[in-house]
Amino acid sequence: MNVDLIVIGGGPAGVVGATTAASMGKKVALVESRAELGGAGANTGTVPSKTLRETALALSGVRSRGLYGVDLSLRREATVADFLRHEQQVKAGLNHLLSQRMDTWNTAVYCGSAAFADSHTVRVGGDTPISLQGDYILIATGSAPARPPGFPFGCREIYDSDTILELDRLPETMAVVGAGVIGSEYASTFAALGANVHLIDGRNALLPFLDAELSRALTAAMEKNGIRFHWGARPRSYSQADSGKVTLTFDSGDPLSVDAVLVASGRRSNTETLNLAAPGVTVGDRGIIPVDASYRTNVPHIFAAGDVIGFPALASTSMQQARYAIRAAFNGTKSTQPSRFLPTGVYTIPEVSMAGETEEALERAGVDYVAGRAPYARSARGRIIGDTDGFLKLLFRRSDMKLLGVHAMGEQATELVHVGMIALMTSASADLFDEACFNVPTLGALYKVAAFEASLAARGSLRPS
Repeated sequence: MNVDLIVIGGGPAGVVGATTAASMGKKVALVESRAELGGAGANTGTVPSKTLRETALALSGVRSRGLYGVDLSLRREATVADFLRHEQQVKAGLNHLLSQRMDTWNTAVYCGSAAFADSHTVRVGGDTPISLQGDYILIATGSAPARPPGFPFGCREIYDSDTILELDRLPETMAVVGAGVIGSEYASTFAALGANVHLIDGRNALLPFLDAELSRALTAAMEKNGIRFHWGARPRSYSQADSGKVTLTFDSGDPLSVDAVLVASGRRSNTETLNLAAPGVTVGDRGIIPVDASYRTNVPHIFAAGDVIGFPALASTSMQQARYAIRAAFNGTKSTQPSRFLPTGVYTIPEVSMAGETEEALERAGVDYVAGRAPYARSARGRIIGDTDGFLKLLFRRSDMKLLGVHAMGEQATELVHVGMIALMTSASADLFDEACFNVPTLGALYKVAAFEASLAARGSLRPS
């Protein structure tokens, strides 16, 4: 079968790549090894974990404890199934929606494993093997949890981020090995459910890609929520008692006994079975495929997007990468260049989000900048929702007050950041926020406060107490 585009992988990047090409009138074939579309984003990662987080916040009453002075924690022994009913409904609905989108755009979907036969031919295994030939190919096979050696994954109560939702009960104590995005998010969720969570990492700072002030504030907030950090620590060995308790022994010799262990030590791109040697596509460490600014691999007609190309490996950025890749493939020199302002959202408790530059990046580049900060507590909306730890931080170039970076922590931070992201994309200055009228009470109004603070700092003025 000959098509204009073959998409390998039916996750966020693959689905968006396929529909983008189909909307341009191209004939598209999509290959997915799973029975359902959506990839890890819909089935094991983004949507399930965030739905579980939201369910945990709702049923455990975390948001209400400080606001009303009432502890709404569960008074019975809950099972994981109690928290997954909504997740399963959300996932099923999303799977159906994605299938409908493929039908709407007349995209042929093939269920089976894909492997290159040559640079333009992909063989699909399954009940009825078939060969597809495409002018262009988009690799969007996603990633899977890395399983470092030494971890007894066949052992009961040892999980990775794909299997953690198979827990048959909520643990009283949990160790999370790896304080990356996934580890930090799950640590926050299980702490909200009442587990005593230990977050273990060999580094000495949380999510170092964040602005350092944001990282420190998130660490403090997570500690306030009961999470205990073990920095510079690496488990050396594991043992399990008949009771099911798992004991981790660190390099220091100190033991830690818990009911469950989540290993979240990064992910590995799903490229091993693609036979990338046949088309000559270059592959790096952990199966990551290097690409250029248009998401083109070293083979000109083969593109890659999403987790398979590495950081930031978010559903949102993966979808945007796929759009740009398809436009570059079929529009050539007419395609727009990818925006460098892609937001990062981390669904810890509290949420953190950012777009643009960090203070550390500006300092390294020698940029003279000013910062404006607006605590949620200075907003009527922040006080109404009871978020006393949240804040918005804006970074401006001192010479012309052009916005360079936006950083937020707190309730709805991943929504709040979008206002700043659009301002970044339009090269806006602090004047934009001075002129804008925001609804009151809203968190969005914090942009006026933060921009005003930055303007005072730029003039060397002192803010009235």
